[in-house]
Amino acid sequence: MKAIFDARQWKHDPKNFMANGVVSQSPEQPARIGVLKAAAEDAGCVFTEPDDAGLVPIAAVHTAEYLTFLRTIHGRWSRIEGAAPEVIPNIHPANRTDSYPLSAIGQAGYHQADTACPIAEHTWESAYWAAQSAIAGADLVIGGEGVAYALCRPPGHHAFADLAGGFCFLNNAAIAAERLRKAGMRPAVLDVDVHHGNGTQGIFYRRGDVLTVSIHADPARFYPFFWGHAHERGEGEGLGANLNLPLPRGTGNDAYLATLDTALARVADFGADVLVVALGLDASIDDPFKGLAITQDGFGRIGTRIASAGLPVLFVQEGGYLSESLGKNLASVLGGFQVSKG
Repeated sequence: MKAIFDARQWKHDPKNFMANGVVSQSPEQPARIGVLKAAAEDAGCVFTEPDDAGLVPIAAVHTAEYLTFLRTIHGRWSRIEGAAPEVIPNIHPANRTDSYPLSAIGQAGYHQADTACPIAEHTWESAYWAAQSAIAGADLVIGGEGVAYALCRPPGHHAFADLAGGFCFLNNAAIAAERLRKAGMRPAVLDVDVHHGNGTQGIFYRRGDVLTVSIHADPARFYPFFWGHAHERGEGEGLGANLNLPLPRGTGNDAYLATLDTALARVADFGADVLVVALGLDASIDDPFKGLAITQDGFGRIGTRIASAGLPVLFVQEGGYLSESLGKNLASVLGGFQVSKG
């Protein structure tokens, strides 16, 4: 399997994460890269570096205002007397339609949904090359590869068109899906991360040309809380092109796989001819977030089921945090897919 990764993704090294009012080390650590890359290579992946496709494919799903913010905010923030090394918002607008301030502090609140997406000196560079990795993976599929893996870090599926959140800055899966669509394909995004892919949903919510499907822990009591509920079906031309399949906390292999069958049936009914899998591994029973309870064997079965759809697939790395089984789970998904494809 061909795989894409750029070493500049190591540079993003967030120090702050707040949960339950307590500030701690971010779970989205650079060390994830070493575990995931080694596991992918064990599963037969051969990595190459992405070319630089520029901002055009990124700007196809993100606003120019937001990209300007991401590129410049750390330098502007650093000029504030006494400012912390990372950009972390402390105030937010009540609505997206509220006035847009000139202040770096105000713009941070406008463009960062929560405290889980601190922006440091190298955040933009790492996010940019994560997106380029997803773009290069999409180009492999456009060029005829039946499957490819993009090791994207930081992850992306919580990033909206103009809003970072949940460790995410640029929506790698959405960027890849739009790249595929512009090449004449009909993409579906299948998100198997334990958290709902709210940013991906938001980007395509009023569009009917990209299907978004997310299987995740029920957001009634789990991040991202405000999105990911079953009644969210899309709006306007996108009505019926969004499917959320929330699961009770602690759901295990069999119930998850039955839900995956439902998701893949919707992909087939959409007439998708290519699948972008937002590959979160944090549904693991061993993951620190403890949302679902998928085992290593379960991840292998997930890979096999995805292969059974018979579509070209781009795996785009999302969550999955440091545990003894993180690398094994990635190898299981990729191995299960490849064994099924023969």
